[in-house]
Amino acid sequence: QLIKFSQIDILEDPLIRNVIILQIVLQEVRHRSAPVYKRIKDAIHEKEKHFYTFTNEHHRETFIEREQGESANDRNDRAIRVAAKWYTDHLAKKTDGGSLKVVLLTDDRANKEKAEQYGLIVYRCEEYIKSLIGNPELMDRLALQPDDQNEITGSKLLFPEHLPLSRIQSGIKNGMFLQGTFHANRDNYLEGKVFINREGEEINEVLLQGLQNLNRAVHQDVVAVELFPKERWVAPSSVVLQDDSPNDEDAEEDETENKLKGVPSDPSVLKPTGRVVGIIKRNWRPFCGMLSQSMIKEATRHLFTPADRRIPRIRIETRQAANLVGQRIMVAIDGWPKNSRYPNGHFVKNLGSAGDKETETEVLLLEHDVPHQPFSQAVLSFLPKMPWSITEEDLKVRADLRHLCVCSVDPPGCTDIDDTLHCRELENGNLEVGVHIADVSHFIRPGNALDQEAASRGTTVYLCGKRIDMVPELLSSNLCSLRSNVERLAFSCIWEMNHNAEILKAHFTKSIINSKASLTYAEAQMRIDDGTMKDDITKSLRGLNRLAKILKGRRIAKGALTLSSPEVPFHINSETHDPIDLQSKELKETNSMVEEFMLLANISVAQKIYDEFSECALLRKHPSPPPLNYDILIKAAKSRDLNIHTDSAKALADSLNNATVENFPYFNTLLRILATRCMMQAVYFCSGMDSDFHHYGLASPIYTHFTSPIRRYADIIVHRLLAVAINADSTYPDLMDKHKQSALCNNLNYRHKMAQYAQRASVAFHTQLFFKNKGIINEEGFILFVKKNAIIILIPKFGLEGAVFFDNKDKPSPHLSFDSEGPTLKVEEHTFRMFDKVKVTISLDASNIQHQRIRMALIEPVVSVGSHIAAAPREQLGIWCLAQGSHLSRGIEGGREHWLFTPPTDNSCRT
Repeated sequence: QLIKFSQIDILEDPLIRNVIILQIVLQEVRHRSAPVYKRIKDAIHEKEKHFYTFTNEHHRETFIEREQGESANDRNDRAIRVAAKWYTDHLAKKTDGGSLKVVLLTDDRANKEKAEQYGLIVYRCEEYIKSLIGNPELMDRLALQPDDQNEITGSKLLFPEHLPLSRIQSGIKNGMFLQGTFHANRDNYLEGKVFINREGEEINEVLLQGLQNLNRAVHQDVVAVELFPKERWVAPSSVVLQDDSPNDEDAEEDETENKLKGVPSDPSVLKPTGRVVGIIKRNWRPFCGMLSQSMIKEATRHLFTPADRRIPRIRIETRQAANLVGQRIMVAIDGWPKNSRYPNGHFVKNLGSAGDKETETEVLLLEHDVPHQPFSQAVLSFLPKMPWSITEEDLKVRADLRHLCVCSVDPPGCTDIDDTLHCRELENGNLEVGVHIADVSHFIRPGNALDQEAASRGTTVYLCGKRIDMVPELLSSNLCSLRSNVERLAFSCIWEMNHNAEILKAHFTKSIINSKASLTYAEAQMRIDDGTMKDDITKSLRGLNRLAKILKGRRIAKGALTLSSPEVPFHINSETHDPIDLQSKELKETNSMVEEFMLLANISVAQKIYDEFSECALLRKHPSPPPLNYDILIKAAKSRDLNIHTDSAKALADSLNNATVENFPYFNTLLRILATRCMMQAVYFCSGMDSDFHHYGLASPIYTHFTSPIRRYADIIVHRLLAVAINADSTYPDLMDKHKQSALCNNLNYRHKMAQYAQRASVAFHTQLFFKNKGIINEEGFILFVKKNAIIILIPKFGLEGAVFFDNKDKPSPHLSFDSEGPTLKVEEHTFRMFDKVKVTISLDASNIQHQRIRMALIEPVVSVGSHIAAAPREQLGIWCLAQGSHLSRGIEGGREHWLFTPPTDNSCRT
């Protein structure tokens, strides 16, 4: 069987075996799609599938020259036919007349016809799959071809034609079009933005509104846009619109699109606006979500609703719809014809029941593109053979530091211990302080499969009750982990300091250590505080703690920021992995102690590798935020008659330190949480490709990551650079190539960002599990943000944020008056402002199984609408009534739904 790459989901099915992938096809796949190429390579590595590559371009009897006037594509199709014919004849000789048949699979009709004339057994993929009687589920996984898509869509033209690539390229060159990446709006399916990719462009983003102007762009596609004249520029819509129309896929959208109109005329809020004229590069991937079953009985066409609200619904054909209801499934997009309201796609696989913990974890890993498959045999083959031990050769080339009183301090249950510390007094009266980091780069050598996998993963991902390792467990939890009382290879950063924590000398060396204790933060703190303890470990900890306080004071004096996060970790049941309680997040001095020395090591190493390799050092920077970012923080402080100065990190740090309100101890924490939201993202970069190295949050002129190589690939590269700098290891070409380093940094930044999003999604899911069986809870919170129609509330006890809305599309809404200067929101007679204390009910709204969410409804202050009813949406009204001891009943009258609200006091009217 010989097959091209569009049917990769079919190829991956366990039923499909004995496949020959021609070298020419593999090259084309590699050129067109790196993810599909990787999937084919993975299939080739699966022994039980019997997938093979035939190097037809290097075989005398199958290589062909391109003929005069023949296109490259026609030449390649001919080469496929020649290879199939040769294989047919070859096997006929080997199997006594050809009991083993070669089947050529192609979805190219012209190629199929020519292959038949050539005497080959040839099928379109669909024909072949249909012939496999007894496996109807394979039909669902077929990717639709353009001809098939046109057959199942209507004839009505719904979208403008996309321009050909040649027209697009010339249009971008002459300035008629702009090229950028399309970002769909999560809260409004009729709106999106295109971020312009080219530097030096006057306009860096273009607003798109309405289906016609979005013109079949899907989130993250690279598109060409035509800019509208300035008189057609509009402001972003404040309307929340979810595409929840029924299964009448091609329904008119005019009425919905009218909701986007009524734009304010204030020129300051108008944005450059335009339309998509063509697609330069599709960025489609398989999407997770759920099937919306057709209302028509026996129908095979259904709509799939992705979990990511930025992705449009997808029309698929399936014969197993009844079995897929309530399941999380994966679907791939095949195409989006101009006469179809939705893209067409095909079923890829069933992930499991919605709401199931394993299924939901799989979904969030897939949706955030976190590589999480078991490590392949190719990767595992580069692990050291067990039993492993330190050799005589290691002892010759490393500093033997096994005599030092080294110990680790980590959270409870930590098995991937990256770092250990020591502190001792020298004969000259100065102090020796060492940070010893796991020498992961000793085990992971440049360019092999283990290294490539770690580089691709980029980071270890920590979910609630689950860890996705960057490197196999043998390294992460065993050979690299600096556990106590075992000899381990390390990379040491050792300083000679005076008692005022001033560095007199810095020394870097590969080493061998033997950690004397693996302590938790609490255990280390107990030793420091217990005056009766005089052992070497405790003395070392006390020395480290004293120096750390001096280092921290000096950092803060320079303008380093101390920010805050509202997150509260869950206590997970070790057997069921369900969240059972909230852990108190009490930070001890030892937390700060470890942090100070990790920061110091990172800064010292950053300076060393930059001094040695000014063009290719891998560094980390934190850009200072643009002044506009601080607007909300300044307004929040001003609402309590306080001033925040933001002209430098030092000014901001001092302002935050001085921002206190009497009888409101949580105020400063709220302000620091808000300041965190104003910050830019810290990023990795290559020193030869940038000129601004400054780390704003740490107030450091240079910084990198050196201290966590078990869980961050950036640290492995930094270790390699440092090893070359001190002549402890040899270099290699990619390490000194600033363009390759820069491309690596881009992937590491992407993986780090996706890991953060996945971790937040895991917390959100476990928050839902936590509240699932709690019913309705009353809690105090603080208003974090004030919006035009809602207040965003933070519940400190749970680290939870939620919105209380005051407008209601089905019922009369209270009178709202929003003042953006405050910002304040007046609801009837009550005015809400940032950081006000409120009381709410919290409950889980599971009405939408795919998008379950935490609901909040206001209890205090009570906001009157007319005479008595609180301003909560209908879904929250029942919660509010129960909280107030009232009664709510539902009825149907004349086909209309009505609700009867009986207040707790007899003298209140019923509504």
